[in-house]
Amino acid sequence: MSEAVYSRILLKLSGEALMGSLSYGISEETIQSISQQIKDVKNLGVEVSVVVGGGNIFRGVKGSAMGMDRASADYMGMLATVMNGLALQDALEKIDVQTRVITAIEMREIAEPYIRRRALRHLEKGRVVIFVAGTGNPYFTTDTAASLRAMEMGADIILKATKVDGVYDKDPEIHNDAEKIDTIKYIEVLDRNLRVMDSTAISMCMENKMPIVVFNIRNYGDLKNIVLGGKVGTIVK
Repeated sequence: MSEAVYSRILLKLSGEALMGSLSYGISEETIQSISQQIKDVKNLGVEVSVVVGGGNIFRGVKGSAMGMDRASADYMGMLATVMNGLALQDALEKIDVQTRVITAIEMREIAEPYIRRRALRHLEKGRVVIFVAGTGNPYFTTDTAASLRAMEMGADIILKATKVDGVYDKDPEIHNDAEKIDTIKYIEVLDRNLRVMDSTAISMCMENKMPIVVFNIRNYGDLKNIVLGGKVGTIVK
């Protein structure tokens, strides 16, 4: 068996990645595929934590654009991430992967409250830790939550799972001549306003020298290839 180059990773899983080919909600086939990929990585001896988004169910920014109070809309978005986290937990445990859902907003009946030392202990015991409800604060995205949790958990790298295979100089879904970028610096992402993660998340990663790999979770096996040191997607460092 090949050896993993990272011992602890944080997977940032967008809500959109869970939709698969659907226009809304969670694709059963997609979440099963993602769960199996997580299990494949865990079987390499890698400690895995996951931060899930909620854009497949509700997006706070969109809610505020419709006239809703931004803080209220963001809290609704956080609740959407809890739904996604519970769905991922269910899919993982069906394939015998032990998990813990940890929430930044207390709801004891369905998830553990966030306590850093407890979360670290779960990782050390080989459980997949699923972080939900973002940072627990409005005006902060789940990208920022992913950066924050990656620092707190002592992750080696953030793996941002999306529906595109890396970072492009312009939107590849609109422009046919968009060119993929293999490696890019944090400051260049900020200067060029590339939609890798929001500026707060990128700034945190830059300050703490936390590398980010952007890849397509729909390409089965890419997650494992990254952990084994393969050149997949785009690396931001």
